[in-house]
Amino acid sequence: MANAEPRLLILGAHPDDAEYHAGGLATIYRMLGRDVKMVSVTDGGAGHHERSPAELRILRREEAAAAGRVIGATYETWDFPDAALQSSLDVRYRIIREIRQFKPDLVLTHRTSDYHPDHRAVGQSVQDASYLVKVPHVLPDVAALQKDPVVAYMPDLFTKPVRMQPDVIIDVSDCMDKIVEMLACHQSQVFQWLPHAEGILDTVPADAVDRMIWLRSWFSRHIRPRADHFRIELVAACGSETDQSIEFIEAFEISEYAYRPDADMLSRLFPVHH
Repeated sequence: MANAEPRLLILGAHPDDAEYHAGGLATIYRMLGRDVKMVSVTDGGAGHHERSPAELRILRREEAAAAGRVIGATYETWDFPDAALQSSLDVRYRIIREIRQFKPDLVLTHRTSDYHPDHRAVGQSVQDASYLVKVPHVLPDVAALQKDPVVAYMPDLFTKPVRMQPDVIIDVSDCMDKIVEMLACHQSQVFQWLPHAEGILDTVPADAVDRMIWLRSWFSRHIRPRADHFRIELVAACGSETDQSIEFIEAFEISEYAYRPDADMLSRLFPVHH
């Protein structure tokens, strides 16, 4: 990493997980000319109230690819079934292959205590793969890495069994337009399924411009609590005066099961961080 720009791999459970949780960091990486790859481990086929899984799998792959194009990132959707993911050897091996082939410096994923079973399965699989990416006899057809990447968990607000303990907090206020633009590509989700699940489908405007305004408000409402949840860490990192002006953040906790970065490496992996 000393002679090249860091590469970012985001391993989410579903199409749109990467943007929702880490779209700001992904945007910053691309603004700096760094390579970004976002992966949905599942096919996204369960997330709708009207469309069939067969139709949805095709649609969500197209939506994810379009979202990646917004910032010039690669977005890949795998074929593991949505809402039925397990931390299996097949999933672990696919993740090991991906990490070895893409050679990221930083991998982002879900915590193993997240609310969704698919999220937990991805987080567990990444944890299980973290050391094995260096073991040559595991999947010997793909060259083992000499050094494992740094792995970090994407933000969540859950407190049981343990609250997330962020090592890095990023102010993503300047990235909100791009994050919302990426999310808007997932039309089947942000304008259909998620509002239906929340009982607010009737509030989604028909007009395209009004929809973007609605989506920014919806997304802001969902992620604004992050700053309050991690207020103690924000004050410690920024000071009380600066902290109060920060409205939208992404927070990341470094995994103990992969490479442990020093302060200099953290500054390269998480530019403009607190």
